[in-house]
Amino acid sequence: MAGNAQPLVANRAAITACVILAVIMQALDTTIANVALPYIQGSVSASQDQINWVLTSYIVAAAIMTPPSGWLSSRFGRKRILLASITGFVTASVLCGLAQSLTQIVGFRLLQGFFGAALVPLSQAILLDIYTVEERGSAMAMFGVSVMVGPVLGPVLGGWLTENFSWRWVFYINVPLGLMAFAGVSMFVHETRVNRDAKLDWLGFGSLSIAIGALQLFLDRGEQLDWFSSGEIILEATVCVAAFYVFLVHIFTRANGFVRPELFKDRNFATGMLFIFLIGMTYLASLALMTPYLQTLMGYPVITAGIVMGPRGLGTMMCMFIVGKLVGKVDTRVLLGIGLAITAWAMYDMTFWTPDVSQWRIAETGFIQGAGLGFLFVPLTTVTFATLPASTRGDATGLYNLSRNIGSSVGISMVSAILIQSTQANHADIAAYVTPYNRLFLDPAVAHALSPFTAAGRAALDSLITMQATIIAFINDFKLMMILSLAAIPLLVLFRKGKQPAAADPAAAME
Repeated sequence: MAGNAQPLVANRAAITACVILAVIMQALDTTIANVALPYIQGSVSASQDQINWVLTSYIVAAAIMTPPSGWLSSRFGRKRILLASITGFVTASVLCGLAQSLTQIVGFRLLQGFFGAALVPLSQAILLDIYTVEERGSAMAMFGVSVMVGPVLGPVLGGWLTENFSWRWVFYINVPLGLMAFAGVSMFVHETRVNRDAKLDWLGFGSLSIAIGALQLFLDRGEQLDWFSSGEIILEATVCVAAFYVFLVHIFTRANGFVRPELFKDRNFATGMLFIFLIGMTYLASLALMTPYLQTLMGYPVITAGIVMGPRGLGTMMCMFIVGKLVGKVDTRVLLGIGLAITAWAMYDMTFWTPDVSQWRIAETGFIQGAGLGFLFVPLTTVTFATLPASTRGDATGLYNLSRNIGSSVGISMVSAILIQSTQANHADIAAYVTPYNRLFLDPAVAHALSPFTAAGRAALDSLITMQATIIAFINDFKLMMILSLAAIPLLVLFRKGKQPAAADPAAAME
């Protein structure tokens, strides 16, 4: 690749700037919509579990389209696919901003995910081409920072746009970013050689896509339709299992299938896939929980919610730089253990939150949680690929990112379902103790505000019970994520030490 960099050296700074801008645009959309969710929910008349489809649809679409991005660039040219991705992503963003119903916004978010999936891997590949082997470490550090700018700027920028304009501007903001990225790529990036003979395993890709899509529908609609008492849920579960069965049979019986089964014979890679799934499930799920907690339960203005959520990304960025220097000097299993312990402690602290928790404590705990992710991100990728031969890295990184995205979507759906179920159960439990004969109603102050004998009093009582039930439900979700983080620590013994292959791609550590 060093040879490929020579013709592009003159425009290297411009190329770096425009591809990083494309990455930032895509990374922003993973979190920028979070703080605007309550406003979108009210605008399109969606329930609490339905509005999470706005998040999960984007993640699932990106998960499905990430693995074939390499084939698309090889078959049609990297520059063409990158320009098409930017164009499609910006167009889908505008359509999201114009959406008038939940169906429309979820559909357009799917389009966003489909087009946005290729932006990160193709931008990364371009950076690897234009920098020499010696310079790639610095290039990947810039790339990693651009990936993490989204979690930092997303909540703050999303809150500011929603507060001063409307929630639609969290999508319209992609237009100027996309236009600048498109212009830069058009002018400075050179097209790669096209391989007309490149083929995609359509059966493998199709069956995996159907399995992922059916799984997400099953998770998203299960709570709403009372799980297996619904024919639709049974159908979705059946389709998911059948499609995944076809996928497994196909890849184990085809010579050059969509996925290479021998990758999972590597213990580090198989364990890393499990770990990145758990990280995706806990980290993004906790972000999805923070929006209703801060804005609905605590009554924070949208811009305040964005500001107190911002330190998570700052913690991740700072620790990524620190840990990047420790990788290779400290056993990666130790670094991973520290990261999981920090993450578990942050979740433990959140189990003590009430709506009276201070803004400083929310920001502080968020920073610590982000620091935990910083300790996990680079070491996990390093140890996952440490014992794989370089020739398998392309397929392995695609699967690795697929596992992370599926973990994120499953986590968001799971905590949303638990939140709704737990709130209902807690409401029933607490209400059982609220009777007209409770001695507390003898207190004149209590009887005046919460009298069970008046309509206003009963409404106030129900509101108070619902709030308390919701607080307990959030605590249950935080506790579950804490347990998952702690349960992952013993699995660190499954990783074995191995030297990084000499030709290893430093991108793997930042992808």
